[in-house]
Amino acid sequence: MGVRFLGWGVAVPDRIVTNDELSETLDTTDEWIFERTGIHERRVGGTAKSLGVEAGRRALQDANVDPLSIDFLVLATTTPDRLIPATAPMVANELGLVAPAMDVNAACSGFMYALRTAQGLLATGATRVLVVGSENLSRWTDWNDRTMAVLLGDGAGAVVLEKTDDEGDLLSFHLGSDGSLADLLTCEHGGTIWMDGKEVFRRAVRIVVESAEHAMKDANVTADDLSLVIPHQANVRIISAACSRLGIEMERAVVVLDRFGNTSSASIPLAFDDARTNGRVKPGELALMTGFGAGMTWASAVVRWSR
Repeated sequence: MGVRFLGWGVAVPDRIVTNDELSETLDTTDEWIFERTGIHERRVGGTAKSLGVEAGRRALQDANVDPLSIDFLVLATTTPDRLIPATAPMVANELGLVAPAMDVNAACSGFMYALRTAQGLLATGATRVLVVGSENLSRWTDWNDRTMAVLLGDGAGAVVLEKTDDEGDLLSFHLGSDGSLADLLTCEHGGTIWMDGKEVFRRAVRIVVESAEHAMKDANVTADDLSLVIPHQANVRIISAACSRLGIEMERAVVVLDRFGNTSSASIPLAFDDARTNGRVKPGELALMTGFGAGMTWASAVVRWSR
């Protein structure tokens, strides 16, 4: 049994916050931010629910499927609208789904964790699963903190997955976590997001490379076989360093954080949709999706695009 990608959808708020706008209240400049992060602007607004609904609806339309044909909704988010209830059932209700729905929180690895969960659901009886990554990080950002305010943005991405009898699109997965590193990137109840940037950078590059190598080995492919790398959009320096160690030119990496910033669990689907929209991924080609997040968590998958 395999898993097929049927349709993708994304959603971002209309409000654009540029580096120049941030420089009006922070001791920073567009040049300083872009040089260190690769970010020029980010989108701000919406909620995990509203953005998730919009992305989910577009994915359903792209897949050309009836919402009632969805057997499960898995919503990856680290910024749910409420502590109770989960955001997923509210998203499902707005989309007209009659199906179980649950949140998954693996921070920036969340979308990949949700994909892996969906794969398991399809292997055990489900026919179609909607996976959504949706984040409202601006709500938990201290906009007076230069180290974090320049990084984060809001957005959502979604994909409809269907069970198939052949190998499918997901060729391998590698996930992991290390709770001893939990204090490197945190947000306490009622607080704002904080990060030990230097240590996260150091750990992230190593973790991404190791996870990607595991996923490629399990799929029996090498870096030379990949047409694209679709990484978590945290920092262009992390992407560049990881690609260099994997022997992959940056030209093969999909980078959208210049426009969206770090959108956590929404970043990989935003990047994948951008690659698809711009014709960078073609039927039969292989791509590596890889990322890391608070926890720390990490996840990589090798996919073959079949549409």
